[in-house]
Amino acid sequence: MKLYTKTGDQGETALIGARVAKDNIRVEAYGTIDELNCFVGSAVAELDANHFADLLEDLETIQHELFDAGSDLANVTAKRVLKLSETAVTNLEDRIDTLSEEAPEIERFILPGGTKAAAALHIARTVCRRAERSVVTLINKEKDVPDVPLRYLNRLSDYFFAAARVANSRVDVRDVEYVRSAKVFRNSKKQP
Repeated sequence: MKLYTKTGDQGETALIGARVAKDNIRVEAYGTIDELNCFVGSAVAELDANHFADLLEDLETIQHELFDAGSDLANVTAKRVLKLSETAVTNLEDRIDTLSEEAPEIERFILPGGTKAAAALHIARTVCRRAERSVVTLINKEKDVPDVPLRYLNRLSDYFFAAARVANSRVDVRDVEYVRSAKVFRNSKKQP
């Protein structure tokens, strides 16, 4: 199998059901999701299976779901079958809640970093937000764009934040609060 086709040499690429310019907003949206998927792979490479088996399982699922989201955005056929479901969104919410309960309480914004794994997850979080902005642009400019990818990306960035905090706390690395931040997080853990 040849990896190159030469079909994009004139600045166009194939969607599922059409050809468009490579700088088309739809291509930008699913291309940014592809970039995010690569950063997720980089985070996976930083996580030790002994401490983070659950996160590794989450991230593999997320990588598949990101391919689903990109595929859904690339498909412009009239009779498309969407791959990313609302269940993926609710599953992320459950994992966010679980991870948030595990991490220590914070009141202020934190500086991205700590361990290499946490830093990689924070990078994934910010690329996820950029992907989300690209999907919003697509939704605002084109019709018939599936809405689940947008909700999924919105939750996913929160997941990366929660996972980054756990990546630090499980190995006893403290998150550093942004010293000029107001108190922006409510104490969600019940006090006796």
